[in-house]
Amino acid sequence: MADVLAQGDRERAPHPLALVPKTEVKQTAKDFKSDQEVRWCPGCGDYAVLAAVQGFMPELGLARENIVFVSGIGCSSRFPYYLSTYGMHSIHGRAPAIATGLAAARSDLSVWVVTGDGDALSIGGNHLIHALRRNVNLKILLFNNRIYGLTKGQYSPTSEPGKLTKSSPMGSLDAPFNPVSLAIGAEASFVARTVDSDRKHLTEVLRAAADHPGTALVEIYQNCNIFNDGAFEVLKDREQAQEAVIRLQHGEPIRFGLPAEDGLGSKGVVRDPASGELEVVDVAEHGTDGILVHDAHAQSPTLAFALSRIADPDTLHQTPIGVLRDVRRPVYETLMTEQLETAVHKNGKGDLGSLLHGNDTWTVAG
Repeated sequence: MADVLAQGDRERAPHPLALVPKTEVKQTAKDFKSDQEVRWCPGCGDYAVLAAVQGFMPELGLARENIVFVSGIGCSSRFPYYLSTYGMHSIHGRAPAIATGLAAARSDLSVWVVTGDGDALSIGGNHLIHALRRNVNLKILLFNNRIYGLTKGQYSPTSEPGKLTKSSPMGSLDAPFNPVSLAIGAEASFVARTVDSDRKHLTEVLRAAADHPGTALVEIYQNCNIFNDGAFEVLKDREQAQEAVIRLQHGEPIRFGLPAEDGLGSKGVVRDPASGELEVVDVAEHGTDGILVHDAHAQSPTLAFALSRIADPDTLHQTPIGVLRDVRRPVYETLMTEQLETAVHKNGKGDLGSLLHGNDTWTVAG
């Protein structure tokens, strides 16, 4: 048995999805709809995300019994009920931990986590960052409505400063988390952001996340029309979105806004030579020199993190969406399997009884 694989060998190791059994049966979105009544408030953004996921799942070509959705607690966490796959509505904030154990033990499964801004970033924050840094083969869909919806409208870890809610009647004093910045800081190998109502973009991001070996975190801006309606209206309104949304495409100049003479956006993102920070400029005045080209595959997370900080936390103007980071590094389950195989090769199969009754035990007198 070979020792632990070198980096080059790991890159040639089978893609985790290749280990999940395929199905010969042609599937449609209907095959992924369960018989459960969908119980979200009328108009909730979760409906759009559910429809996109159900429509996308057949593309994977995987047997439904080899797909698992694990959720925590919250409106978004009802997701497993509505998909005709295996699923688990688990413990508040602990979905990444439970999904990690499942993915580590069963390489024949495609494991997805569905969570919300409260579930993932408050009680579940610790579990989230460790799943990201380990690069477990999980796909994490983080629904962000910037409010606690299930518990009726308290401010959440992503609510903007000064947010008036039932739990902050004089305005929230907390600085909000930026989920994308947090994920990049935790060394996530795939980080993306999309919007619930943009079906085409959402599906493209889901497709890229599913194809990624390792942890993929997708933040989905999702409207809560009961307790935080219109939180992302600037990104959804057709006219406002042209000036507010920065659509990232790997290998393309970072341009947005109304079309300029060259057909691309009239605004661009450059790096200030003095401060090193990113700033938005008018292309007509600045010219195209210095406009950054998006590189989602850069090993350094510097550009991705800087892009994640552009959006104004109050107005959400100039918000990047798309894949911010997509890099390859060893997947946790692959490293774990290699380590176990190396241990067996060197030491033979272990004896659990001997371990439990070894030299480190003692008898307590009665």
